[in-house]
Amino acid sequence: MSQSLETPLLARRGFLAAASALAFAVPASNALAAQDAYASSPFRKLTDAEWRQKLPAASYGVLRHEDTERPGTSPLLKEHRKGRFACLGCDLPLFTSDTKFESGTGWPSFYRAIPGAVATKTDYKIGVARTEYHCAQCLGHQGHIFNDGPRPTGLRYCNNGVALKFIPA
Repeated sequence: MSQSLETPLLARRGFLAAASALAFAVPASNALAAQDAYASSPFRKLTDAEWRQKLPAASYGVLRHEDTERPGTSPLLKEHRKGRFACLGCDLPLFTSDTKFESGTGWPSFYRAIPGAVATKTDYKIGVARTEYHCAQCLGHQGHIFNDGPRPTGLRYCNNGVALKFIPA
């Protein structure tokens, strides 16, 4: 009888292992696909020391080491002019001002990124799966995507303000 119990159990374990591997592969392939469009970017060739010299300390920590700024500290929270929000590391436009909204979270929030501007991956740093996004051109960390945003997408791109710069229209 133990044989018949072990076989389904092993089959179930095999299925779960395969499903887990696939779950990790799908977000990674999404990030890689976005990265390929910018594979020849000169920003991909900068050393850590060059990034440290190029960026303010707080921005360096967020963009290059996936730190998070304290909520409520970004001057971009109150930015309501027409324009674009670009990656501070490489100037790639990531969001337009018409997709920014007040989320009440303490970080600049957007409901849609400019197509092809961000790459995503799954982040487990706090013990649960979250979708993290980076600038597709320089791979600078920007923030996380949540499913509690407004229409039409229902998404909230929760961005570190120190990872962005505003370019007025």
